Amino acid sequence: MPGELPTIAQLECFIIYGRVGNFARAAQEAHITQSAFSAQIKHLETTLGVTLIHRSKRGSQLTEEGKLFLARTAEWMDGLRKIVYDTRCLAQSRPVELNVGILRSLGDIHMNRHIAHFRQVNPNLRFNVFDLPTYQIHEALTEGRLDVVSTYFVQESLPGREKAGAFAVTRFCTDNLVYYAPLLPVGEGPLTREQILSHPLVLYPTSYYMNRIYQEYFAGSGREPVISARLSTPYAMVHYCQENGAGALLPERLLKTLGHHRGWHRLQVPLQADGYLIYRKDSPKAPFLRIYVNQVLSSFHGKEPPAIQ
Repeated sequence: MPGELPTIAQLECFIIYGRVGNFARAAQEAHITQSAFSAQIKHLETTLGVTLIHRSKRGSQLTEEGKLFLARTAEWMDGLRKIVYDTRCLAQSRPVELNVGILRSLGDIHMNRHIAHFRQVNPNLRFNVFDLPTYQIHEALTEGRLDVVSTYFVQESLPGREKAGAFAVTRFCTDNLVYYAPLLPVGEGPLTREQILSHPLVLYPTSYYMNRIYQEYFAGSGREPVISARLSTPYAMVHYCQENGAGALLPERLLKTLGHHRGWHRLQVPLQADGYLIYRKDSPKAPFLRIYVNQVLSSFHGKEPPAIQ
């Protein structure tokens, strides 16, 4: 019919297909049968008078017209979601809330500072900050209880593989881990793994993924760590090492931010961990989240590094 416009349902189905590139998986994500999903796409193509998806026995893929339409439609849908969300917030006379998850072992004081600054320049935003272990970040992202998270562990933090494409993942820092042991006479200069393992070590609880980094780092050294304590936060580790003859592997950035410029040593074999920001692409708060992510990136790099899709 001349002048007829596509429905929101048709556009949402097409955007989902554009993200996953498969009718069966797209229908599953849209929570409808594959035949119903195909019908929505067919109605959309009929309304537009254009073939958006090329189908064959070997599978399906977007046509050139489909790629162009997807880019513009996805941008328009993001704008619509923001309009709807802003209108609801205005109607309810409440600020926009962003739920931010921070990996507990990352110990990111800087992230709290970014949030405080972002809140000052965006007074209509309210932040709820949660520091969590990796498995709880995974659960919160899956259930939609967190809007954006900072973590070292991308794959462990994301929902299942089929849903991973629904999330934007951006590296924002690379943390250099150092050996913090203010009470131990460990000498000067970069330390070997054997030197570190000759003293009691403070680790995280066994359920924490951070221990995997430590385990891989010490593999092949021929010695097992003597565990002095297992503590749930890097701040507790710092305090413990200040009171006891033990050491811990901690981010150099964290120690400097806390004002500890002495008592730690670089490692002869470097140990690093990349920090990532993750949020759902189709979140109604996505425009705010992108601004927040860009601010964090600019504070670390002065410019935005490429996102990991």
